[in-house]
Amino acid sequence: MMQTMMSVLMAVTVATGGQAVAGAEKAVVGVRPEMEKIVAGKGATAVLARISEGDGDRNGGGRRSWSGAVGVRDVKSGGRPSAAGYFRIGSVTKTFVATVVLQLVDEGKVRLDDPIERHLPGLVPGGAGITVRALLNHSSHLYDYMSEPGYSTNRWRGDARFRSYKPGELLKVAFAKELPDDGEWHYSNTNYVVLGLLVGKLTGRSYGEEVERRILRPLKLRHTVVPGDRAGVPSPHAKGYEPMPRLVDATRMNPSLDWAAGEMISTTADLERFMSALLGGRLTSAASLRAMKTTVKTKAGFAYGLGLQAYPLPCGTVWGHSGELIGYMTFAFRSDAGRSMVLSINPSTRNPSTEEVMGIAAKALCGRS
Repeated sequence: MMQTMMSVLMAVTVATGGQAVAGAEKAVVGVRPEMEKIVAGKGATAVLARISEGDGDRNGGGRRSWSGAVGVRDVKSGGRPSAAGYFRIGSVTKTFVATVVLQLVDEGKVRLDDPIERHLPGLVPGGAGITVRALLNHSSHLYDYMSEPGYSTNRWRGDARFRSYKPGELLKVAFAKELPDDGEWHYSNTNYVVLGLLVGKLTGRSYGEEVERRILRPLKLRHTVVPGDRAGVPSPHAKGYEPMPRLVDATRMNPSLDWAAGEMISTTADLERFMSALLGGRLTSAASLRAMKTTVKTKAGFAYGLGLQAYPLPCGTVWGHSGELIGYMTFAFRSDAGRSMVLSINPSTRNPSTEEVMGIAAKALCGRS
């Protein structure tokens, strides 16, 4: 039964914005079979992808795109997933938050080298020595609250997954521990909880309201959501699962445990438009975009800027962010040449390997088969 459900069910749509150019067509030829292989190899129940070329205008026109989906919407009832479906984007939320912070830098309301103590006095232990820049690029050395048992949305939490959390609760967990003084780079969701509070302090509005006001509405990202305490994912969507060891439906959950570090929901088309606008220089000043693309070394397979990951591919560096939240994995990248790829994966009995994901990225962004 499961194998039948996992068999390749393909739904391909061609964007109405124009006919795909030869480069995108070549990429699609290479990407589609790789998506099918991941599903057939039980690395995913569903995979959504969007490949685009061209810079486009402020309304998203002028780009040529292909969108596709493979797998099943529901392992019990079947059905084809929609290529335009919604999914949880996890840590890609961080790029939205970082963009808002850099816009506030452009407006003179904060500086990257300001200590966080200046704006949120008494909140962060050692805050006089931690800059806004260090929070954005994860060099603050703050302990990640999601490292604590029961505080990671990447793991099954039973009925606790419907619990509501406040940012202060998350920081209390984070600040109860310290990282070893090892001089290493440490990715920490705590940084972006603090940044979410910083946005609120500087604007008088929640980080989610500022994301909507500054990014979602101007770019007409009508299918991107800051859910708050809402447990569901808008329709259409492919369900997300967790192996226990049999697959358990993990779609519904209260994402407030992630808050500004990873709660948002979107679609491949909206994420592609956002990344194209950001990396195309339409959301911040040129100086702020350069700062976002100034990276630190991580020993994690990518370099990290200010809310942006930089991945080396055969055709050069690509920029964007990856995200994971139980049942969903997201990869949103764009090359300096203007080729974009957004990939959403609903893991099955295993997570897809790095080789599988980066193989798709190389074919999508470099046009290599």
